[in-house]
Amino acid sequence: MIDILSATLRLSCPILFAALGGLLCEASGISALCLEGVLLLSAFVSASVAYWTQDIFLSLLSGMISGGFLMSLHAFLTQKAKAHSIVSGMALNLLVAGLTPFLCKIFFGNTTNTPSLSLQNRMMDGSIFSHHPLVVLSLFLPWILHFIFFQTRFGLHLRSAGEGPQALETSGVGLFKVRLLALFWGGIITSLGGIYLSLGHSSQFLRDMSAGRGFIALAAIILGGWKPLPTLLAALLFGFTEALQINLQNISLAGYSLPFQLTQCLPYLITLGILALSVRRNQSPKALT
Repeated sequence: MIDILSATLRLSCPILFAALGGLLCEASGISALCLEGVLLLSAFVSASVAYWTQDIFLSLLSGMISGGFLMSLHAFLTQKAKAHSIVSGMALNLLVAGLTPFLCKIFFGNTTNTPSLSLQNRMMDGSIFSHHPLVVLSLFLPWILHFIFFQTRFGLHLRSAGEGPQALETSGVGLFKVRLLALFWGGIITSLGGIYLSLGHSSQFLRDMSAGRGFIALAAIILGGWKPLPTLLAALLFGFTEALQINLQNISLAGYSLPFQLTQCLPYLITLGILALSVRRNQSPKALT
C-alpha cells in the first residue's frame, strides 16, 4: 500500500502541475486545451538543454520559458487574433506534436528521443520525504495558489476576468494584461510537469511522452470545480488510478492475468465516470470560452 501511495505522488506530479497551470488559464476565461503541447515542449527543451549545456539550472529555466512562451502565444491568438480558444489550443498541441520529433531529427538524428542524460544532469529522487523536489513543490503549490486566488488583488482581477470581464475593464484594469499574465504564469507552472517527465521521471525526452496527461489535467480542473485545493485532490485521484493500473498488471485471477490493455484503460475510464457524475455540480467561470 505504501508503494502505491508513493507511486501516486510521483505519477500525479505532472498532472497536478498541468492542472494548476491550466487553472490559471481557465480562471481568466480562456480554455486551456494547449496543456498537452506545453508539457511536450517543455519536456523536449529542458532535456535538450540539459544534454547540451550539462547545467540543470539552465535546463529548468529554458523549460519554464518555453512553457510560458507557448501559453503567451495562446493568449495572443485568442485575445488579439480573435481565434477561438479551443481551436487555438488544439492547433498548438498539433504544432508541438509535430515540431518535437522534427527537431529531434535535426539535432539528434532520430524522431523518437533525445540522448539519455548522465546522472549528474538528471533531477533525481531522494530529496525531502524521499521524493523528487518537484513532487514536493507540486503538493505545496495549490496552497500558494489558493492564497493568491482569494487573498490578493491579482487573484481578484483574475477571477473577475473569468466571471465578469466587462466589469473588470470598466474598473480600469486591462483585460488582456490580466489574461496574458495568467497564461504566462500558467505556462511556467505547467512546464514544471514537462520538466519532471523528462528530467525526473525519465532521463530523456521521448516522443509523445505526455501521453494525454494534459487532457487528464483538464479533467482534474473540472472535477476540482476550478479551485486550487479541490484540483489538488482530483489530480491525486487520477495519479492513484494510474498507480493502481500499474499494480494490477502484476495480478492474476484464478490463474489468468488481466489483459494489460484493459488495465491501461483504467485511468481514462475512471476519469470519464467521475466527470459524468460531477460535471453538473461544478460551475465553470462564466466568461470561459
